Amino acid sequence: MTAKLYVSSSPHLRQGDTTQKIMLNVVIALMPALIAAVVIFGWRVLLVTGVTVGSCVLAEFISRKVMKRKNTVFDLSAVVTGMLLAMNLPVNVNLLIAVFGSVVAIVVVKQMFGGLGQNFVNPAIAARIVLLVSFPAQMTTWTAPLIYQNGADAVSTATPLANNANGISTSYMDLFLGTTGGCLGETCAIALIIGGVYLIVKRIISPIIPLCFIGTVALFAVLVGQDPLFHILSGGVIIGAFFMATDYTTSPITFKGKLIFGISCGVITMLIRLYANLPEGVSFSIILMNILTPLIERGTMPKPFGSVKKNKA
Repeated sequence: MTAKLYVSSSPHLRQGDTTQKIMLNVVIALMPALIAAVVIFGWRVLLVTGVTVGSCVLAEFISRKVMKRKNTVFDLSAVVTGMLLAMNLPVNVNLLIAVFGSVVAIVVVKQMFGGLGQNFVNPAIAARIVLLVSFPAQMTTWTAPLIYQNGADAVSTATPLANNANGISTSYMDLFLGTTGGCLGETCAIALIIGGVYLIVKRIISPIIPLCFIGTVALFAVLVGQDPLFHILSGGVIIGAFFMATDYTTSPITFKGKLIFGISCGVITMLIRLYANLPEGVSFSIILMNILTPLIERGTMPKPFGSVKKNKA
């Protein structure tokens, strides 16, 4: 029996990856950070995460029904958005604020622009910025890790970046383990690195953007006389570089585009951290570069083989 040769138009590459499988891998990669957050801040982490995930799934289900579109809740993209939003919230955030952020992320940022693959900015980051502007006090009130509460119900604290601005240092060990103030998913560097490496090994994300983002933050810090390791481990650099700047829809697909995107995110982050009124700039840097992604892709798109440049009339 002779083998048959089937000829078809490109693309010829066939893979078993689906949106659901990709999103499931992202959920798995976020689990170390979620577990670490529970250990650091307590069981309310699961309540906040459950509220954001449930609200995102419900918002997607209802909005797709209202818009008379095929339901997409089973592709797990809403679950990922809910988890990322939870990772960007304080542990004692009002649950109604968490619900509001979920609706903004899914309905306004995602579904009103056509759904998955059509949104021009990362839904979770956009929702965090909306919440930060709308509820600044609640979004910047941080709870100390359980080991520092000494039996009290809740002890307020500051983030390492805020402490650094006031001349108070934070040990590398606290930064690695996450025993500092901050959002649920941005404090434990080890957990985030494990998740990021998992995504790279599974080829869910390319290492270009995370390496350029983190490397630029470190280089910028060295050039201005700051501690590069502190700036890498503090705030949302690691979770932003691995989990949000690498979003398929809102980041460039070209190699040069990824380089420009990652480097620019690092530069903008450090400019905001050092010279603006905000101690953190990761969310703003990523969303600004999300907006510029179409322009970056247009400028870095490779020319088709054999194409001839047209002469200007």
